Amino acid sequence: MEKQLFTVTDLFLALLAVLLISVSFYQTWLGLDQIFGGSSVIIALVLSLILLFLLWQLRLVRLRGGSTTGLGWIYFFFAAFCFVANFNALYTRFMRTDIFTTELREINQKFNDLETDVEAKLNYSVTDPRTRQEIVGEINGLRMQITDPKNQGKGEQSNIIIARIEKKLGGKLTPLTPISNTPQGYADLADRYEQQIIQKIENLSPDEKKLKLDINNAVLKWNKDIQSLLLLSQSEIDDMAQGQIDKSLTEYNKLGNRAHTILGADKFKFSSSLSKTQEVGKIGYAFDHALKNFGMFAFVVLAGCVLLDFGILIIILLMPTDPRNGNTGSVIGTKRVGKTLITK
Repeated sequence: MEKQLFTVTDLFLALLAVLLISVSFYQTWLGLDQIFGGSSVIIALVLSLILLFLLWQLRLVRLRGGSTTGLGWIYFFFAAFCFVANFNALYTRFMRTDIFTTELREINQKFNDLETDVEAKLNYSVTDPRTRQEIVGEINGLRMQITDPKNQGKGEQSNIIIARIEKKLGGKLTPLTPISNTPQGYADLADRYEQQIIQKIENLSPDEKKLKLDINNAVLKWNKDIQSLLLLSQSEIDDMAQGQIDKSLTEYNKLGNRAHTILGADKFKFSSSLSKTQEVGKIGYAFDHALKNFGMFAFVVLAGCVLLDFGILIIILLMPTDPRNGNTGSVIGTKRVGKTLITK
């Protein structure tokens, strides 16, 4: 009687194991690259071969009805390394751009918050922020009236606006005249009125004025640069983002520390900001970011890594014991069993 030990089920499991472990090998290679460099391919290959060997042994033990506990723990030990590397590679690959864009938007907001916080702590003759905003609006209206091509110069409407501004300032403005009756002369007149009004609103030292101007310029610059970067393709963002993050945070910290020094520790508190995006691609960062921002994507990556490294193991362990329990031959090939006839 010929007894077949290598079944269709064995072929299917072998093919499935090779496919899953092959994908795991590639992702493990990528995930370990930042630690072991060129050696990561050898380490990933060794781990993958060990997993395949252990799966084969587990299948044999399972067919014979033996205990798989010991081999299972050994498999888990080696598969854990692959799991960690796989998660790092997959999570980083698909989340890199999102991590960079989130960091850039947060930096953009930090500049806006810094501008708001510093302006709130500066010394102003007009202490009410709402009144200052109203005066700024009046300045824009005054400029439009003075430079209006149809009625250039100070007319009745301009005088009405100036009167409203003087009321809000609580004092008179010095009357000004244009340097020439040309569009350029009236534009210059509007600029000088604006400077005079701003000086009356503010009660700032030269250092405070310079700080306020530098922060305003930095906010405009980085808002524009960051928004332009976010419009680029995914690959371009990945290539350029880290450099922009480093430059913007350097300037942000310099301005924040200047504000802390000029305004005083009691008036303005500032803590330097550091970015962890340099850690993108490192195993620790991938898990830390996933835990802090756990969502559907992190869950899918986690499930995928479990499937790659433990899916075939779970299938083997849950399969029923072979009814031919007790066979000790090779799983490849056949074994011929003789039959003895006993005559009476």
